[in-house]
Amino acid sequence: MEIGKKYTSSLIVEEKHLACNVGSGDLQVFATPMMMALMENAAMMCVADELDEKSSTVGGQISSSHIKPTGLGHTVTATAELIAIEGRKLSFKVSAKDEEGLIGEGEHLRFIVDKERFMAKV
Repeated sequence: MEIGKKYTSSLIVEEKHLACNVGSGDLQVFATPMMMALMENAAMMCVADELDEKSSTVGGQISSSHIKPTGLGHTVTATAELIAIEGRKLSFKVSAKDEEGLIGEGEHLRFIVDKERFMAKV
């Protein structure tokens, strides 16, 4: 894994992504939890091809602003950049944009885990 590696995930905002349907608000706008999930997906995918088949990453912490609403039918892209590696701990800078610009940004921590050992704790 190399510091500076980036990955971008995207989606078109559908009814299922709206705050009023997710339960995080009552307006028909892209929900903050959905934005953060897209950021997590970008971070997961950023390093997925670097892991062996017995390993995965899990989210440990995420913090983000959500500074602008996005409506139904718009495209949202989330980009994750790997900024630090400390053993199994991976740190990412994350951001999300729609067609008009930045809608949120923050930091995300993921941890490399052994899939079998991790799932044995469930």
